[in-house]
Amino acid sequence: MSVGHIARGFEEAGIPTVVIATTPFAKRLEVMALPRVLLTPNLIGRVFGNPHDRAYQKGVLQKAIALLKTAKKNGTLEIMKY
Repeated sequence: MSVGHIARGFEEAGIPTVVIATTPFAKRLEVMALPRVLLTPNLIGRVFGNPHDRAYQKGVLQKAIALLKTAKKNGTLEIMKY
């Protein structure tokens, strides 16, 4: 939950954020109404995927950056698929 407070602090300072989390946390994150959330289908503790899977990890990061550019409204939640 503290990630929400940190993200809001950055946003208030004018720094846009994207919270990257796993899908089991979707309901909790919706309630928090964060500006931008990217949910991945990965295991808890492996938000960016398996260790050493550089291509997949890069894809997650690229999706997060794209969300920064394309989110049109506060509270955008996007679910990433494999």
